[in-house]
Amino acid sequence: MKTLLSCAYNMDNCCVELKFANGSMIAIDTIAVENEVADNLYQRSELDYLIYNDPIGYTNLILNGDPVKYLKTITVYKPFEN
Repeated sequence: MKTLLSCAYNMDNCCVELKFANGSMIAIDTIAVENEVADNLYQRSELDYLIYNDPIGYTNLILNGDPVKYLKTITVYKPFEN
């Protein structure tokens, strides 16, 4: 699994798919990831941004990083106050 041929979001099955030169493939279920790591709408929208605009960065975050720590660092949740 050394040479990555493609990495793209597949809207048909809501997965980020990675295809390698040796014929292997990895599919990351984005809905399952969001359900596990995102606590609020802001965190979900950050993951959605990565999925659509930087699928390789998203894949790297999910497979090699700490998505919970990333989301707590990058998003700020400000509840509406009256």
